[in-house]
Amino acid sequence: MSVQTWTYLIVGLSFLLYIGIAIWSRVATTKEFYVAGGGVHPVANGMATAADWMSAASFISMAGLISFMGYDGAVYLLGWTGGYVLLALLLAPYLRKFGKFTVPDFIGDRYYSDTARLVAVVCALFVSFTYVAGQMRGVGIVFSRFLEVDITTGVIIGMVIVFFYAVLGGMKGITYTQVAQYCVLIFAYLVPAIFISILLTGHVIPQFGFGAQVADGSGTYLLDKLDGLNTQLGFAAYTDGSKGMIDVFAITLALMVGTAGLPHVIVRFFTVPKVRDARTSAGWALLFIALLYTTAPAVASFARLNMIQTINGPELTGTARADAPAWVENWEKTGLIKWEDKNGDGKMFYAQGEANEMTIDRDIMVLANPEIANLPAWVIALVAAGGLAG
Repeated sequence: MSVQTWTYLIVGLSFLLYIGIAIWSRVATTKEFYVAGGGVHPVANGMATAADWMSAASFISMAGLISFMGYDGAVYLLGWTGGYVLLALLLAPYLRKFGKFTVPDFIGDRYYSDTARLVAVVCALFVSFTYVAGQMRGVGIVFSRFLEVDITTGVIIGMVIVFFYAVLGGMKGITYTQVAQYCVLIFAYLVPAIFISILLTGHVIPQFGFGAQVADGSGTYLLDKLDGLNTQLGFAAYTDGSKGMIDVFAITLALMVGTAGLPHVIVRFFTVPKVRDARTSAGWALLFIALLYTTAPAVASFARLNMIQTINGPELTGTARADAPAWVENWEKTGLIKWEDKNGDGKMFYAQGEANEMTIDRDIMVLANPEIANLPAWVIALVAAGGLAG
């Protein structure tokens, strides 16, 4: 079957699963609608929290950032992971004990100030809108490539589906739907990572492949090869960092504070029976999040290596446009890859500076990764389902 057929099949089945769960878990009380009745098991709540936390930003964008930024991209891993630890250890359990569902409510009551409450509301809205904008772009990118619609239409389709099962099932429906979404998301992230790790390094575990030698008999380590390719093409070495300590600290702090204040994650700690269960579910969520976050650097490096070699060819002299790999043509249709033949030689060439002829949106790297590596069509479709699960 074609990629398109597999995509319709796998994405359709996953959406039917989500909607079926929402119908099955229809709410009957106000408490079930807002906090799932407070009876969710800590492990299930941990999965739902992980799905909430990672979503499209982590699934699609994080590895893309690392792929293009190299070592400097690790700051986003630090910030998002640190934000969750900050939330789980210092915010959520105490909000739960205080009996307030939101940070603005807590601040307003704790400091006896409506002004402080208003400031907290404005901050929460700003963080939420910023977060949702990234999420919706991720949905639009997935639909634009695999369902062949424009990004705006893709965003609308995604919003309608989410609205349907959110209104129907409330927090109870969303919680159990997100358990299913986490399973789809993590499976879709790990399967291609494992396949590509085996192809490139011979290691089944991507985290080991990330630090291993490439399986071409040269004895060169993957990261050393990436460093060499980057420097030959005018980029900074992949493992070199250019950000100063103050930059790293400021970005990490901003990400930590911003993500720790996400309202839809905070309310997760009210869906379990007790405060102790909230702490337990936080631990499970950290484990589930770590599965993706520790794999992201490997996915980023695999994608960059394959991307450079398929565009520039084994000799790094460029690939004739007429012989362009299918993944380039597929993503060109979305406008997220563009080629400009600057020197008129009819070849694609990716490099730093004036010699560069390719404009590549970093958000496509995870979604395009299985296509670049020539993995089976069902794996490509699975990644699309994972992107939408976020």
